[in-house]
Amino acid sequence: MDGTSVRSILQSLLGLMLGASLSSGMAVPETFPEDPRSPLENARLFPSANDTTMFGPAPWGNDTTMFGQSQGAQLALCDMLMALPVPPPVDQVPWFCICSHCSGSLGVKGDRGDRGLPGMPGSPGLRGLTGFTGRPGFVGNQGIKGEKGDEGLKGDRGPEGYTGPKGGQGYKGEKGDRGLDGLAGVTGPKGDLGQCPDTCVALPGLPGVPGLPGAVGPRGLPGVGGATGATGPKGDAGPMGPAGVPGALGLKGNQGAEGKCNCTDGAKGGQGEPGPKGQTGVQGVAGAQGIKGDTGLKGGQGDMGMMGIPGPCMPNIQSAFSASLNVVYPSPNMPVAFATVLSNVQRHYDPTTGIYMAPINGTYAFSYHLTVFGRMLKVGLFVNYVPVVKTTEASQLGTASQQVLLHLSRFDRVWIQVRDAVTNGMYASSEASSTFTGYLLSPDSCDMVLSREFPVLENRAYDWGTEPEPTTPAP
Repeated sequence: MDGTSVRSILQSLLGLMLGASLSSGMAVPETFPEDPRSPLENARLFPSANDTTMFGPAPWGNDTTMFGQSQGAQLALCDMLMALPVPPPVDQVPWFCICSHCSGSLGVKGDRGDRGLPGMPGSPGLRGLTGFTGRPGFVGNQGIKGEKGDEGLKGDRGPEGYTGPKGGQGYKGEKGDRGLDGLAGVTGPKGDLGQCPDTCVALPGLPGVPGLPGAVGPRGLPGVGGATGATGPKGDAGPMGPAGVPGALGLKGNQGAEGKCNCTDGAKGGQGEPGPKGQTGVQGVAGAQGIKGDTGLKGGQGDMGMMGIPGPCMPNIQSAFSASLNVVYPSPNMPVAFATVLSNVQRHYDPTTGIYMAPINGTYAFSYHLTVFGRMLKVGLFVNYVPVVKTTEASQLGTASQQVLLHLSRFDRVWIQVRDAVTNGMYASSEASSTFTGYLLSPDSCDMVLSREFPVLENRAYDWGTEPEPTTPAP
């Protein structure tokens, strides 16, 4: 057979293959099941152009045409096969359409696809380790003391209070004198015999009322400083210092005497012994200071030192007041209220009751200067219902004054009181003042001062009190 007959036979076979593929494409459904073969098995179905195990060698050798067709016609045929709705089976596709070594032209990059749905949220991770506790911050400096505020305006007079409840029963009076003996009464009938109780143990009585606290003793002298401790052990030797700078070379020695040689053409003698060591040369000039080394690590905390001698007590405690009278002839048997406050920064004095309360144990100074007019005046300074000093001014126009130092305990109360309505000549006007003053002279300790709130006073009657008359020595 010649070449023309072979080509005509191949063209007929190609037409049959195309017709069969078209007919099979029309008969198959539009959907196909998923190919269960692996990518490796699919790759085996598409051999390369040099693979001769499936189709055998090309009958036309290395000719670039097939059946008289150019390479462009072959590519058009391949594109037509690939554009079919149902691709033809692999065994019906020409080998040049499935050549793995054929490199086609790179197409235009497609548009970016739509963004996919967000994935499922991941599971929460493990909790991290707790960090180290940070160092405490530095304590700030104490702020500057603020300025004193403006003194407020005097408030309006409040409404009259309700009448207080009836006071409690007063203390039992002193025992009266023994009365006259009465007539003897008629002897009564004999009583029944007494019965002994089950136990003859006496029952204890009720506990007595606790007494007032005693006065605080004076502050002791500061203790003597302790002896100096023993000297500590010697510390470890420090590290060896750096090597010193080498000294300058010594002076050259004098040349020795020339030796005598009586030999001719003798052999070279051996090396002589080394000479004695020369004198040490003069020390050279010190070199320049080296570069400063890096700062060493921070050393450990040293041992606690000895406790020093206690310093003097300098408490920041103040207490002072001064008030004047704004009424005439105040009521007796109760503290006199000096309602016009001249100074009461710490508010330890209550102008509504006229009572001053000691904020801390210490020594206090009190004084009063009272104007007397129209009546005799008998007045006294009281501490916790006990009169301390008394003053009597018999003239109907004069001044009664007194000054005293007292040692008070915390919460002790001090006030001024007149004796009765007859000897009540205390007076005040725009031209004459009556004042009551007190202040803390020196505290006993550095304890904190109490608050400005006044504790509730005990319900107790105010009396003038009794004091023994001073004794006058006999002439």
